[in-house]
Amino acid sequence: MSNVQKHQKYNKKNRFKNTKIARLAEALDLKDKAVLTGWITGFLLLISLLWTLTGGLQTHYLLRAVNNIFINNNDSRRITSHIQLKSEKAEMLGYWYQMYNSSDKMFVFTVFKDGILIPVGAIVSANGKVDEIIPLSAHAVQILGNLPDSIIMMYISRIEEISQGERK
Repeated sequence: MSNVQKHQKYNKKNRFKNTKIARLAEALDLKDKAVLTGWITGFLLLISLLWTLTGGLQTHYLLRAVNNIFINNNDSRRITSHIQLKSEKAEMLGYWYQMYNSSDKMFVFTVFKDGILIPVGAIVSANGKVDEIIPLSAHAVQILGNLPDSIIMMYISRIEEISQGERK
């Protein structure tokens, strides 16, 4: 018997066995993908749950941080309480605060520039117009000075649109 005949005989005998192994390998691969997808989904659900449940704590610590910035800069303005706004459409991510002894509000948000999130606050008057943009860190002062006016105007128009929609 030649080597070719021996090889063909061996392949006929082990063909079913090889297909079983291939099916088992495919099933294990599918199982691994399902487990990985489950872990990723679980982490995303956990993160979203934590984000939702710690919203009040986030607003409190942000209020303290902004007031500390005002104190360090010898600014007499303060923010007092978080304002919860309800809207039908998606808006900018940020928090609204009431200004102390004033009808003005402050919108605290971040600007993404050169891969860095910089904290910025916008003082919004009672009529819904942005009076002032305040950088809330030393790095934000540098970055805000280098931002083009068109980008700053884009943020101002979005904030005014949100404020006008809240007043209606």
